[in-house]
Amino acid sequence: MSLSSSISTSSTQGQDFKNFIGGQWRASRGGETFTSTNPARNSDIIGSYQKSTIEDLEDAIEAAEKARKGWANTPAPERGEVLLRLAHLFEQQREELATLMTREMGKIIKETRGEVQVSIDVAKFVAGEGRRAEGETIPSAFPNKFCMTVRHPLGIVGIITPWNFPLSIPVWKTLPALLAGNTVVLKPASDTPALTLKLAELLQQAGLPDGVFNVVTGSGGTLGSALASHKRINMISLTGSTEVGKQVSEICGRDLRRCALELGGKNAVIVLEDADLDLAAESVALGAFGTTGQRCTATSRVIIQRSVQQAFTERLVAAAERLRIGDGLDPEIAMGPLVNAGRVPAVHTYTEIGQQEGAKLIYGGEALKDGAYSEGAFYQPTIFNEVQPEMRIAREEVFGPFVAIMPVGSYEEAIDVANGTEYGLSTAIFTESSRLSFRAIRDIEAGLVYINAGTTGSEIHLPFGGMKSSGNGHRELGTAAVEEFSEVKSVFVSYPPNR
Repeated sequence: MSLSSSISTSSTQGQDFKNFIGGQWRASRGGETFTSTNPARNSDIIGSYQKSTIEDLEDAIEAAEKARKGWANTPAPERGEVLLRLAHLFEQQREELATLMTREMGKIIKETRGEVQVSIDVAKFVAGEGRRAEGETIPSAFPNKFCMTVRHPLGIVGIITPWNFPLSIPVWKTLPALLAGNTVVLKPASDTPALTLKLAELLQQAGLPDGVFNVVTGSGGTLGSALASHKRINMISLTGSTEVGKQVSEICGRDLRRCALELGGKNAVIVLEDADLDLAAESVALGAFGTTGQRCTATSRVIIQRSVQQAFTERLVAAAERLRIGDGLDPEIAMGPLVNAGRVPAVHTYTEIGQQEGAKLIYGGEALKDGAYSEGAFYQPTIFNEVQPEMRIAREEVFGPFVAIMPVGSYEEAIDVANGTEYGLSTAIFTESSRLSFRAIRDIEAGLVYINAGTTGSEIHLPFGGMKSSGNGHRELGTAAVEEFSEVKSVFVSYPPNR
């Protein structure tokens, strides 16, 4: 079965999607399915997906085990060629993929086109890693001896991906794992499974052997824990909430199995009194309201010197007022819906919390329900002013179009406030001072630091990940990505003279 005919246009309704196990499209052994709809128009049914069981997961792991040795013994350059062919398939279907992503996840077509391009770039980059030196040659301390390091595949990698980047995150986890010689079992988020199934189809077309990549859809509560705790899974790679990450880390720790966790953030933009306020406001609006605030790197806090607080706030409110909100398939729309109807009351709860805590609501704070919004999960871009560091809206991840403005008196206070949460993913600073820019690079406790740019917009050839509760020290993307999915072997070769 091919997915191509079932997702090539936006008019498709109610397609029955299957799991991808051992190179075949299979219905769940349990016979149950669940439905996904367009969050901008709930009458637009993307399709029904398999509500997979533990037995389905076992089938996927068994398929990955059967394929493991053959794929590990495939030369790395040959593995890379498969990924390069995948990149070309992405290029051929970029508009189809972007359209499907907007329908399934809700973000605007400009953003989904960008996500497809990221996936193309990652595939090309990782493909090239197949011909890069994988280890070192190191002088021995003894005569007639040669030393080197090589990389060894881990085995079977379990991958759990979120709904906010339904193609690029599966791509940037899966492709390094495959290039390193592992086989993969992936469980996508239930809000956005179609793009991962499309990835499976295109990898098969690119020549990936059966069983090397497997996808099972269904409940995270059922499948996620079972995948993380399975003794035949050698590593878990998860992008998700910090709470879930802690659970996965505990499960993997019991068996000393590796886990790579990319988790939450409460990302800050520091705006100093010498900043370009127009640039800062534009960047904050993009970081806070782009992807409807549903990024782990979204701008959630603006820490600003009081002398420019009012001027900046006026600019940010004006930017929010200009946003056109609606169905992301319309190219004039600047902000789409939240990913599902349940996210609307979840975000609104934080609006109520902010008001109860005494922060000043200066824009937004309501769901959009009337007229063109009646079928969707829409929420206004929301701005709070005079937010204090101890408030919950300054400390907890909202994951919506929601930003808190926090006044401070100095650079030193701004850094203290920025670092004063459990998270450490992405932080930005706007200043014209090179001296303070370099101090900020040193002082900020975050895995990603931006100078005069917003908190979003990583580049695929640089490491991606956070400090503190935003991760567990692993990095995705960049040259280190393949290394995360492999073990190092030290090799000692002696060649003494004949006796």
